[in-house]
Amino acid sequence: MSALNVDFSKTALVLIDLQKGITKMFDGTQEVVDQAARLVELFRQKGGFIACVKVAFHDGRDALKPTTDMPPAPARPIPADWAELAPELGVSGQDYVVTKRQWGAFFGTDLDLQLRRRGVDTIVLCGVSTNIGVEGTAREAYQHGYNQILITDAMAAASEEEHQLSCKYIFPRIGKLRTTEEFIAEAGRGD
Repeated sequence: MSALNVDFSKTALVLIDLQKGITKMFDGTQEVVDQAARLVELFRQKGGFIACVKVAFHDGRDALKPTTDMPPAPARPIPADWAELAPELGVSGQDYVVTKRQWGAFFGTDLDLQLRRRGVDTIVLCGVSTNIGVEGTAREAYQHGYNQILITDAMAAASEEEHQLSCKYIFPRIGKLRTTEEFIAEAGRGD
């Protein structure tokens, strides 16, 4: 495992779907939110850029509806606070909030533009769901040429099997994997 040399002036924390409606869907997401909050604190201390990504829809007609073998989940009413970001993250006006309408955070948003304008070449990625929103974004980031650090204990999926599949077979091919503690220990050193 090669060492991390994090330059916070060129590194962004990208939090995927840590919003009230999504985090209620999976077991273990409180731990994910707590770990993400620790990362937010470090990025604030170091002056790093923070992008909070959420998924939301205008009227539902803007959602993807491809023909698939797995039928979509039955439609149900969406609570008014569904797209609100988890309060533990302490999202402020200095954080950049991105609204996506599909799995990945790059397509159809200005995330890439905002990162490049700030000289960001590395993203630290976490959130839910590991194998959908996080992996979708990680694949797009890889194709956009970003270096990535994927924080494995700040992610969750519908099952441990789905989480491990991404962490074992996909993420090591497109970035570096660390736990929150490992990242803080390696990247938090010095100024």
